[in-house]
Amino acid sequence: MNTEGINKLSNLIIGNAIKVHKALGPGFIEKLYSKALAHEFTNGKIKFIQEKSIKVKYDGIFLGEQRIDFIVEDEIVLEMKAVYEINNFHMAQILSYLKAADKRLGLILNFSRSRLEIKRVVNKL
Repeated sequence: MNTEGINKLSNLIIGNAIKVHKALGPGFIEKLYSKALAHEFTNGKIKFIQEKSIKVKYDGIFLGEQRIDFIVEDEIVLEMKAVYEINNFHMAQILSYLKAADKRLGLILNFSRSRLEIKRVVNKL
């Protein structure tokens, strides 16, 4: 997918996340927001894999697996949060997911704020 397509998909994901946040508001656990967003993706016929395990390798050896909340349309890594604020740890976490999954764009969505907090993280875009 080209950069324009990735940006359109990113906007579509954010629109669905805003819809979920407006309906539920802050205060729930991450899993509930994830289920609601998966429902929106299904209704919108957006392809996604939820709780995808990716293999992490170093110097040709397998280290273990890491779970990613969503991979949308095999292009965008989506990390769901229900925390006070997105911090540097969360940014580093999604960047490592992007590298391990060989994806170019990640979104962190934090549902615990009165307004949905969104961070875009780029890896080779």
